[in-house]
Amino acid sequence: MSRTTHVGRTALVAGALAASLLAPTTPTATASPPTASPLTAPTAAAPATTVPVGAARVETGGDAIPALTDARGRTLTLRGWNVGDKAHSGDAALSGITERHFRDMRAKGFNFARLLVFWDDLEPRPGRYSGSYLKKVERVLDWAARHDVTVVLDAHQDVFGPAFGHRGVPAWATRTDGLPFTPHPDDWFSEYFEPAVQRAFTHLYEDEDLRRAQARMWRVLADRFEDHPAVLGYDLINEPMGELREGEDLATAARRIERDQITPMYNRVADAIRSVDRDNWIFVEPTPIVGEGVPTGLGRIDDPKVVYAPHFYNGAMEAGGDYDPAAGWIENYERAVTLYPKEYKVPVLVGEWGPLDNSRPNMNRFYRDAMASLGRYSSGWAGWEWCYGGGYCAVDGAGAFRTNKELTAEPYAEAVAGTVRSAAHDPAAGVYRLSYDSAGRRGSRVTELSLPPGDWRVTARGGALVLRKSPGRAWVLAVPGARVSVTVTRG
Repeated sequence: MSRTTHVGRTALVAGALAASLLAPTTPTATASPPTASPLTAPTAAAPATTVPVGAARVETGGDAIPALTDARGRTLTLRGWNVGDKAHSGDAALSGITERHFRDMRAKGFNFARLLVFWDDLEPRPGRYSGSYLKKVERVLDWAARHDVTVVLDAHQDVFGPAFGHRGVPAWATRTDGLPFTPHPDDWFSEYFEPAVQRAFTHLYEDEDLRRAQARMWRVLADRFEDHPAVLGYDLINEPMGELREGEDLATAARRIERDQITPMYNRVADAIRSVDRDNWIFVEPTPIVGEGVPTGLGRIDDPKVVYAPHFYNGAMEAGGDYDPAAGWIENYERAVTLYPKEYKVPVLVGEWGPLDNSRPNMNRFYRDAMASLGRYSSGWAGWEWCYGGGYCAVDGAGAFRTNKELTAEPYAEAVAGTVRSAAHDPAAGVYRLSYDSAGRRGSRVTELSLPPGDWRVTARGGALVLRKSPGRAWVLAVPGARVSVTVTRG
């Protein structure tokens, strides 16, 4: 969610869910056993994980979540940040993004960017696509490729689009049936619940001409960038929402909208992309309600290269509050968010996360807990956001990490040439350990490691050797079929 102001998300979302999650709801295909409210501690029926703070593990076996892979079949881990420019449009679009963003991200050990693109800039008039905007996107992608940063193109929207004072779906594609809209400048997220905004989503999902327009827009993007070396895939729409029915609680509405409207939309758009691009990954999001521990109602996306891309936000922290480790929010979120990828056997990449106020007393604990959780089930993440300043920015104007953000920079295996058995970082000891079975003779033999700034020692055992080490990177070469152990130690 594009956050530029102090967000009063708690009262509207977390508050509504505190009631709705305790009320009976209609089961769906992806419904979970009863869980605690996101505002209370986990119950005995749903115990919290026992993985120590700061540790991470990789699940294996039949219930494991699949890993994201590259074109050579290597297991990927993507860690990075959202990169966007909502302040400029038209001739000035994307002018707030520079090559420095990608150079600095890579220098601190990050290999991934979720790049915000806007439909209203791409297609300012129906059927008229902006060649200059596509060139600007390409320039940004070229910078990413130059610094070896992988990119997912995100069709971003906030409160639907320009018709409501934000960015995303063009005004010409916004239909409200004359319903009212009242701005909420101090709590913009609540604008999603304005009748005009909700009706606009319904028309996007249901009107045949708007369906075709959205599919064509994505076909244009995919056709232009399918072969760009930086592009891994496409995030089809940021934080989709929808229209609540009278008497419907928020959790039930979210599951219905995901099942009946968003799932068909994703299948339509995926088909359009596949008409020009057979190879890149397709990233699909639930509604942002999943951030409060509500299992998604999304159904199957009928495509062989789908990634589940939820966001990881807590209502209280979004309002500027502190992290409460005893509340069980991370555990509740993790239980809910892993149901869909386990059922449909798709990888997970968390597309946004990170609280507003990182200087609160418990935020150091939050980042350690969050990094451990993300490492247990995801193939990576993009924090919100890589910018130079205050608020959500990862770094200050001089490029130094802001308070506690440095905890997001740790060693990890960017690409593993084989099957990962375990991967864990112990921040207290300053040690990262990777165990994997190297690929056979026809597979890639080189595993790539990312190292944050600092002095790191890399060792490899089991038919493997450290081929090369440089600031921020290391490469491990293994013989085919070996059981490899890699240790990265600080200092």
